[in-house]
Amino acid sequence: MDISDFRSNPKTTYLAAEYDRLQKESARVSEMAIDDPALAELAREEEAELTTRQKELYEQMETILAPKGRGDSDEPVSVVMEFRAGAGGDEAALFASDLARMYMRYAERKGWEVKILESDLSSIEIRGAGVYALLKWETGVHRVQRIPVTEKVGRVHTSTASVAILPIRAHPKIELNPADIVMEFSRSGGAGGQNVNKVETAVRIVHTPTGLEVRSQSERSQKANRDKALAILAAKLETFEEEKAAKAHAAERKAQIGTGDRSEKIRTYNFTQDRVTDHRIKESWHNIEAIMEGDLDDMLETLQNFALKTP
Repeated sequence: MDISDFRSNPKTTYLAAEYDRLQKESARVSEMAIDDPALAELAREEEAELTTRQKELYEQMETILAPKGRGDSDEPVSVVMEFRAGAGGDEAALFASDLARMYMRYAERKGWEVKILESDLSSIEIRGAGVYALLKWETGVHRVQRIPVTEKVGRVHTSTASVAILPIRAHPKIELNPADIVMEFSRSGGAGGQNVNKVETAVRIVHTPTGLEVRSQSERSQKANRDKALAILAAKLETFEEEKAAKAHAAERKAQIGTGDRSEKIRTYNFTQDRVTDHRIKESWHNIEAIMEGDLDDMLETLQNFALKTP
């Protein structure tokens, strides 16, 4: 296939480079099969995977350069939620996982699709109608006050965890410049002792101007992982720009639900008093156990309504 146009177009340069790399890899595998007939069958499987991978790349490059329809919706198709432990050591890490499970249970109640992106629940993706509209205000620092299971004298500990909401759009607002992207692929590895490895599927992307790094290995193919990583990177950059803009204009607003900054303390979960308080709107809810089990409708709808009324 002729990919000269893709090589010269900045939007597809990095994909064309990967296409060329796979072409060289295919030639290497063919030579290996000739040198060692014992590897012939394994090499044929590897070549088939490489050919499929090249086809996927070619189709993606065609899609990128195809004219976009004017009727495409700008509404995020899903959100990626990131959870990071803050102050509080092991209890903070446990709370971060508790928050992830809380949102997963809420998503299940709403009939949304949930995908775990990291096994430690530090990153999940939720897909469904209206998901961003309801969850967009959850970015910030969440504080918990409770007696840890390891506490021997019954003292209440205060810990924190941060939540970030990243909108994943079909057509991102941020257009990534291939020159600003460093993309690395890692191999899944083959059976011990074999010389022919499987095609790389895990993807790591670094955005050099900002230093932002994204990894994706939850999908089955390299293409799907690369697409996911690029979508998350675009969402991170979009969120980064929106945070800057919100901070710049916050002083001009008489009332606000928050800047959307992940360093802003937004909510306290007080287990000993059976109360959840949102500091931005000065509202509290009881029955904390139900809330941690995903009963978030009242709280999130109150936040949404407040935001709509805020000038």
